[in-house]
Amino acid sequence: MKLIIAEKPDQGSTLASIFKHKRQNGFIEIFPNELFPDGGYVTWAIGHICQLVQPEKYQPEWKKWSLTNLPIIPEHFNYEVTKDKAKQFAVIKKLVSDPQVTDIIHAGDAGREGELIIRNILRLTNCRKPMKRLWISSLTPNSIREGFKKLLEETDTRNLYFEAYTRACADWVVGMNASRLYSLLLQKQGFSDVFSVGRVQTPTLALIVKRELEIENFKSEPFWEVVAQFLINDKKYTGKWQNDGETRVNTKEMAEKVAAFCRGKNAEVDDVQCERKEFLPPLLYNLSALQADANKRYKFSPKKTLDVLQQLYQKGYVSYPRSDSRYVTKEEAANFPDTLKKLSHLKEYQGFFPLPVDSIAENKRYVNEKKVTDHYAVIPTEQIPNIEKLSADEQKLYDLVVKSLIAAHYQKAIFEYTTVITLVDGRAKFVSKGKVQIDEGWRKVINQKEQDDEPSLPPLEKGEQGKTIKVDVKESQTQPPKRYTEGQLITLMKTAGKHIEDKELEKILTKTEGLGTEATRAGIITMLKDRAYIEVRKNLVYATAKAKILIEAVGKEILASPEMTAKWEQKLKEISEGSASPKQFMEQTKKMVHHLITTGVDQAVNWTFSKELSENFTPGKRGAKKTQTKLGPCKKCDGTMVDKGSFYGCTNYHKNKCSFTISKKILGKNITQKNIKLLLTEGKTEVIEGFTNNEKTFNAKLYIDEKEKRVKFIFENATV
Repeated sequence: MKLIIAEKPDQGSTLASIFKHKRQNGFIEIFPNELFPDGGYVTWAIGHICQLVQPEKYQPEWKKWSLTNLPIIPEHFNYEVTKDKAKQFAVIKKLVSDPQVTDIIHAGDAGREGELIIRNILRLTNCRKPMKRLWISSLTPNSIREGFKKLLEETDTRNLYFEAYTRACADWVVGMNASRLYSLLLQKQGFSDVFSVGRVQTPTLALIVKRELEIENFKSEPFWEVVAQFLINDKKYTGKWQNDGETRVNTKEMAEKVAAFCRGKNAEVDDVQCERKEFLPPLLYNLSALQADANKRYKFSPKKTLDVLQQLYQKGYVSYPRSDSRYVTKEEAANFPDTLKKLSHLKEYQGFFPLPVDSIAENKRYVNEKKVTDHYAVIPTEQIPNIEKLSADEQKLYDLVVKSLIAAHYQKAIFEYTTVITLVDGRAKFVSKGKVQIDEGWRKVINQKEQDDEPSLPPLEKGEQGKTIKVDVKESQTQPPKRYTEGQLITLMKTAGKHIEDKELEKILTKTEGLGTEATRAGIITMLKDRAYIEVRKNLVYATAKAKILIEAVGKEILASPEMTAKWEQKLKEISEGSASPKQFMEQTKKMVHHLITTGVDQAVNWTFSKELSENFTPGKRGAKKTQTKLGPCKKCDGTMVDKGSFYGCTNYHKNKCSFTISKKILGKNITQKNIKLLLTEGKTEVIEGFTNNEKTFNAKLYIDEKEKRVKFIFENATV
């Protein structure tokens, strides 16, 4: 009889559900059937039942964190069963050893992590029985049945296991050594904390810190724009003064001169250019694209999206979630008409039917065997749920997946973009831009929430004449780069190749998967949060002082660069293809770790960190209570002001309900901890540029009115 080992309990239950069966403790007995005449058992792992052992299991002295113990490199790597999952491992081991069991069917997730999880279990049970591989992309009854009929040979996925195993061992060596190295060296600089370092998390963090520093170092500059309103043949529209293709003016005086010259003058339409643009429907989803979209629309964290999608997959409603492909095979495309017919009966989607395009089976934008890797795109299966029985989060994600498939059966959306050049008094050139939707196309299905700066323009023709009825000077400030959202982090990791100067390496990283994999990116972001490297507030990502300290220490080491990941990913891909040696890869990893330790120790003597960075450093050990940075005395009681996340507040709030707070954002400007310290200790901040009120921008210092206990502005000669 057969023993089927799934990766998770729910998957095990789903695999057994198509057969007559009886549930036992930790496994399910399958009665004899057409596919398994002798019957069988279905059991399961609980994710990663096995883990690489800790350093002290190899050598007791490696337990101590000491520079003299580095590098920590075992001769052979050992796995062990995690304590909390020992009971289920015992169930699997007993079934593997059962004399009635003649064959094993590896039914882990059809990806490299699933490959590693089940094969590691079989290694630890010393299993010598023949093994075959179930490789399916959805958990519908049809897919399960077909998968069992077309089992792969053990050798078909063996190299994928070698890749996953090598990746895990190499990551262990890098993480174990680099984390201890930088933690110990930074401890000597007064930063007492664990600084976790990793092959994927550290280059990702370096990109986040780079953006953080760009925002901090950004110097906001004022600029002015001259905006005119025209009346031509009873048609009103506005335009911006343009000089050499630029609408921004560097001085207020110049802007005022232009405005004064144009007021009340004659205006003439000098040129009208119309350009028609066509937009094809989006590609089908892979995990990264879905995580980015769900974050943009619903503020879902990448981990939440993956978790909810996994639930939908385990219920059989969507295909395998961890896919990196946005294409499907012809075989899958042949099932679309049946799936769409079922979806057309749901009230949520009736309005989109009948579909403008009957079939996309021959459309290479979606159906391309060459671009399907281990799995095809994330699509709805033929098993349609009762929408009302799904959770609210499941409904949102299922809706995105369904609409992506429906939209693929719609025509392109067509817009007409118009640019009008208006001459005032034959000299001053004004530009006006507008957009008109010609054909809604697929946008009927997927609502694009866009902030259009391009209003509709009236129909205008060259040579039409009229008047300039109003001219205003608008003052604005240049804006720093925007912070990443969690969804944009996923895209950033996926496209990290864009940050590489070496074009060959960029191609490698683009061809592989960027930083991390579809399965691991959400976990990396969660890890950066847990380890106090980043904070996510209102979906925006902030790098902490701890992150800046680590990245400053790592400097230009290859550990912080996407280049290193590109080289690693290339070699790992070659291992999975059978053209590279795991042993050789590990030798190169060991050499890199030796180099890292030597250069790290040498460079540490030259490290210097700013006073502000040191003061803002907060130890971030998991489970430890964070010590908040003291910013200065409270102005209402004897408490201390600290950073409370979205505002600055008093430590005595719980003790005496002290309500003294200072907003982190005042009239559009972020107020830094540095300025809050000056405000509380010296009575006023430095000049802060770029406050905006009623579309007017001004610079001012802040001070606290002792009577009213509130923050006010100080201008040059007056206070407000």
